[in-house]
Amino acid sequence: ENASTLLFLDEVHRFNKAQQDILLPFVEDGTLMLVGATTENPSFEVNGALRSRLQLFVLKPLTATALDSLLTRALTHPDGIQSIELELAARDMLIAWAGGDGRRMLGALEAISQSSQGSQSSQHQPNSQHSQQASEPHVIDAETVQTVLGKGALAFDKGGEHFYNLISALHKSIRGCHPDAALYWLARMLGAGADPLYVARRLVRVASEDVGLADPNALRLAIAAKESVTFLGQPEGDLALAQLTVYLAVAPKSNAIYRAWSSALADAERYPDAEVPMNIRNAPTALMKNLDYGKGYSYYFDDPEGSFKQAYFPDGLNTQYYDANGEGWEAKVRVRLEEFAKLRED
Repeated sequence: ENASTLLFLDEVHRFNKAQQDILLPFVEDGTLMLVGATTENPSFEVNGALRSRLQLFVLKPLTATALDSLLTRALTHPDGIQSIELELAARDMLIAWAGGDGRRMLGALEAISQSSQGSQSSQHQPNSQHSQQASEPHVIDAETVQTVLGKGALAFDKGGEHFYNLISALHKSIRGCHPDAALYWLARMLGAGADPLYVARRLVRVASEDVGLADPNALRLAIAAKESVTFLGQPEGDLALAQLTVYLAVAPKSNAIYRAWSSALADAERYPDAEVPMNIRNAPTALMKNLDYGKGYSYYFDDPEGSFKQAYFPDGLNTQYYDANGEGWEAKVRVRLEEFAKLRED
C-alpha cells in the first residue's frame, strides 16, 4: 500500500532547520502528507527546501463582523459562557483587542467571565432576592474589560513579523514626511509595550539615514530623546520620542550620507588590499622616510591647493561617494513645512 500518513504539525517554526530537514525525504517520497501551521513568516522560519515542496495558504485575520458572530455564539450557545453579558462598548473593545484572532478573543472572554464570577462571589449575600437573580447574566461594561485586558489592548507579537511591520510603518511614515501617521505608529508600539529604548535607537538611525546633513540638528535631538527616555522612563519619556518623531517627519530629507557610506563599504570589500599612497603614509622612523613614506605630502595649512590636488585614494580608485546636497537646510525646513501645511489643507 502507498497510503500516506497525514501529519499536522502546529507551530512548525519551533522546529529548528536541522529538525525540518528530517522531514524532507518523507515528504518527497509521499510517506508523509505534511500540513504545517505557523504564526510566523515562513520565508524566514521554514527551510527553503521544505517550503518548495509545500503549497502555501495565507490565513487572513477574521473580520470584525466574523468576530462579532463568534462572540455572540460564545455568549448564547448552551456550551458557551452564558453567565455574562457584554455592553456594546465592551464588545467593541474586546473585538478590537483580538486583532482578528478568534482564539485570542475567546480566551479573553473566558478571563473576563472568571473575573466577573470572582467579583460576584465577593459581593454574595445569602438572601432570596439574590437567589432569584442568580440566573441573570452579569452585565460587563467597557471599563471592566479594559481592567481585565490591561495593556494587552494594544498588544503585538514582540520580535515577530507584526512587530517589524509596525516599526517599518513608523520608519517609512517619517521618511515620507507624514507626522500624523508616524505618531499613530509610535503610539501603537509604545502602547503595546515596545521597549522605548529600541524605538529610540531606531529613530536615531532614521536621523542619520533619512535626514542626515540636510538637518544636522536631527541627530542631536535623537540622542537627546534617547537620553530623556533613559532618564525619565515611561510614560514621561514617551513624550520625548513623540517630539522627535514629529521633528524627523517634517525635517528635510537626504540619504546622501547613507548612499556614500554604502558605496564606500562596497569598495572597501571589493579592494581590501589596495595600498595606501606613499605621500599620505605615516613616517615615524628614518628608515620609513628613506623608503619614501610620506614623500611629497602637502600640508593643508601650508599649501591648501597642493593638498587638494595630491593623491588620497589608492591607485586606480578615485570615486565620488558623497554628493553634498545638504546646503541651505534651514530654508528647506521652512519650505517643507509650508508644503506639508498645504497638503493638509488640500
